Amino acid sequence: MTRDLPRRLVALFERDRHPLTLRGAVPEGTGLHEMSFGTASGEPVRGRLMLPEGRGPHPGVLYIHAHGNRPDIGAAELTEGRPALVAPLGTKLCARGFAVLCIDLPGFGLRADEPESARAKAALWRGRSLAGQMIGELSSAFDWLAGHPQVNGARVGLFGLSMGATLAYWLGAVEPRAAAVAHLCCFADLAPLIASGAHDRHGLYMLVPGLPDVASNGAIAGLIAPRPQFVALGDADPLTPPAATVPALRALRTAYAARPDRLHLHREAGGHRETPAMRRALLTFLDDALRPQ
Repeated sequence: MTRDLPRRLVALFERDRHPLTLRGAVPEGTGLHEMSFGTASGEPVRGRLMLPEGRGPHPGVLYIHAHGNRPDIGAAELTEGRPALVAPLGTKLCARGFAVLCIDLPGFGLRADEPESARAKAALWRGRSLAGQMIGELSSAFDWLAGHPQVNGARVGLFGLSMGATLAYWLGAVEPRAAAVAHLCCFADLAPLIASGAHDRHGLYMLVPGLPDVASNGAIAGLIAPRPQFVALGDADPLTPPAATVPALRALRTAYAARPDRLHLHREAGGHRETPAMRRALLTFLDDALRPQ
């Protein structure tokens, strides 16, 4: 089962089915760059890229934006933040020497004209999922960032909060080139989440038919091992009750049994939001995991 799991997840998560193509020249030079990619069907996809000072090659972070019932934000989260963050993270990462890319996921940002609900239902009727489209597009964005001439492709990690967290460890499980994965405020096993009723607090994007029968989120995130992984949780977060987080964390610790030093757990008493302590721990983790020592 474990040996076959990555292959099954690549198919379920549609990793290779949603390529993006850059429109225009490859942006280079220090600062913020507004970009546009195109899907295979021709839909434009906004991207925001931040490049630090110096020629590089720099470590990179594929930044996966959150949901938060704010479809208008999308990739703007990189530089403008959102209520669940203590401050915009993209500018902090760039100042620390990271190249950072964030794209509008389907139904968000400049793609919010066709909402999440409509996109998810259409995908499910076709035997696919909106999460699959998201992961497929993020996989293509990872390819692009890792191949940028100012980026060290061997030192590109993934980051996300909430929806971005789930997509980060799902993508990290099927993208072996991701050098490290950091996720905040959305780690829980699906079966106990459903049993608790807390599943109804999550968005339609998260529905991948049959996934709970294939693997738990603890097992999925465990595929990232032994690569460095950072998990931050608020114990009072209504989206991730203890009944669903405890077994997920148990499975994750088991996966890292041979390298427990590469699993970093940060737990607080708070809810579904980043805290200053989480931010400090996250930045330390990314520095240690992705920057040359």
